[in-house]
Amino acid sequence: MLRSDFDYALPLELIAQHPPEVRGTSRLLCVDEAGLRDRHMGEFPAELRAGDLLVLNDTRVIPARLHGRKASGGKVEVMIERYTGTHTAVAQLRVSKSPHAGTELVVDGARLAVEGREHDMYRLRLVAGADSFDALLARAGEVPLPPYITHTPDAADVARYQTVYAKNPGAVAAPTAGLHFTEALLQQVRDRGVDIGFTTLHVGAGTFQPVREDDVSHHHMHSERAFVSPALVAQVQAARARGGRVVAVGTTVVRSLEAAAVGGTLQPFHGETDLFIVPGFEFHVVDALLTNFHLPQSTLLMLVCAFAGYDRMLAAYRHAVAEEYAFFSYGDATWLPFRCDSKNAMKRSSSQ
Repeated sequence: MLRSDFDYALPLELIAQHPPEVRGTSRLLCVDEAGLRDRHMGEFPAELRAGDLLVLNDTRVIPARLHGRKASGGKVEVMIERYTGTHTAVAQLRVSKSPHAGTELVVDGARLAVEGREHDMYRLRLVAGADSFDALLARAGEVPLPPYITHTPDAADVARYQTVYAKNPGAVAAPTAGLHFTEALLQQVRDRGVDIGFTTLHVGAGTFQPVREDDVSHHHMHSERAFVSPALVAQVQAARARGGRVVAVGTTVVRSLEAAAVGGTLQPFHGETDLFIVPGFEFHVVDALLTNFHLPQSTLLMLVCAFAGYDRMLAAYRHAVAEEYAFFSYGDATWLPFRCDSKNAMKRSSSQ
């Protein structure tokens, strides 16, 4: 598989820069085996069946972007990727010249020492000026909007770049499929006899890292922290026993559940995962998926092609562009109510 296999033409004006005025009013493209259906998120509960299990990612976005300078004077932007301790973190740095180990950064009076590199990231240590990274972000951090959203974060972003059920702090990017849900919509789901469960995957800044290798198999997937509880495992088993589907809300839920089932059986899991899902992957847990539209040539587009089929998903994306759906984090959603056979996930039509 080549990176170029997962490309599509996207007009820049279709990249959503702001959330819809009212949460839960986005459009919904249903991609099923019979074809494509244009719907709205308000119709999503009707797509579910009594006995299904809807799984949500309850991670909470932290104000992970910091602005500062090198001790020598140059400006620097720090994007925390994940904490590795109360005073240590891995981060992306936007700076004119790559800093070497020992370089000191100053952020809102706090001093951070660069300890070394970790692929495209940097290991940082908080050495003075704040009790912890948590405390520094609370006083100086801003909402870490994705790089394709061009405005400076405002009060609306603080509220809307967070799911209504966010609970466990640690993500530096929102699990965006969950942004469509309101409390009322979740209640409609429950009213249909659908169970709701929660997993936690702290989305890292690496989710926006491009695939640079032409041969996809050479790509190094970023690592993220995930937690699948024994209670969720029991909910999945109960859904299976009653004939219900496991419905993932977002690719982060897919990665979390499938990482906890790499041996073929879902088990409780708490740790790091660098699971890279591409066409040919054998899914063990997830039966249906609600997700947003994803960037061309991205690992997330590869995941949805693995789940629902290459030809089907590229055709769906062409339809979404033609119908002017809104794309990416603040954009519209796709509903994939089935998964294809892993052996057929990368089939191409003769016209391609």
